[in-house]
Amino acid sequence: MAMGSPKLIPAALLPALLALHAPMATAANSNLFREYIGAIFNGVQLSDVPINPNVQFDFILAFAIDYTATDPPNPTNGQFNIFWQESVLTPSAVAAIKQSNPNVRVAVSLGGATVRSSPVFFNITSVDSWVQNAVASLTGMIQQYDLDGIDIDYEQFQADPATFAECVGRLVATLKSNGVIRFASIAPFDDAEVQSHYQALWASYGSVIDYINFQFYAYDSSTTADQYVNHFNDQIANYPGGNILASFSTEPTATSVPIDTALSACQVLQSQGKLYGIFIWVADYSNRQGFKYETQAQALLANATSQ
Repeated sequence: MAMGSPKLIPAALLPALLALHAPMATAANSNLFREYIGAIFNGVQLSDVPINPNVQFDFILAFAIDYTATDPPNPTNGQFNIFWQESVLTPSAVAAIKQSNPNVRVAVSLGGATVRSSPVFFNITSVDSWVQNAVASLTGMIQQYDLDGIDIDYEQFQADPATFAECVGRLVATLKSNGVIRFASIAPFDDAEVQSHYQALWASYGSVIDYINFQFYAYDSSTTADQYVNHFNDQIANYPGGNILASFSTEPTATSVPIDTALSACQVLQSQGKLYGIFIWVADYSNRQGFKYETQAQALLANATSQ
């Protein structure tokens, strides 16, 4: 389908657009489950993952990156390319999973830690050119795959926090205003540089960011459930008014928070009325465990909304 040029919002009009978004209420329990997929290139399909009909289920394709597919990769100033396993995670696969599961939405995550084993940096030529390129390239990708939202997962930066905030904030606001996406999330973790960039984004554009996929699994493997809950409360303070999701990783590693610890903490958070949702990194690894943790996490979330 031929598409017209995506509409860009003049920077001067963004404050008015942001004001149209109602302030977010303090998060409470909900049934939102989210899972990244596609980054490991091991053939895992959307249809492999168990989907509980009593949750809101978001698949997040990992990743689209504004780098070339050359070796070595080079930054492209906002011209995004697909770096998930697109031979398996196709537009038709997205259409099929959404048609058979009306509770499923599909998003794309931008950035990630590495591209072809090289670090991914948020790198721009100028704010205006990056935003223009990003809006154009992502609009085409999102419409091709009939995606519903985006996730921001840059983890290394060659721009200051204010520049990152302006670029990403304008991107999200423009895609929403143009009707290209319905929701957006960010995926920070507890690192000083990372937090400075995402908190700057939250301060300026928090009203257009729907969810915070905080990478709690990045804490040390000795973390207890009580400490996990304390970390969660710290992020409530860091992102006031945000819908913060608990999380764990199924990647085989001895350095992440244990999954059982995370699930215990989720039960505590739910009992306190704070468990807005859970996300998992990543379906590609969960396949080896028969997706048992996806089943457990979704059952916990579905229980909250059935009470």
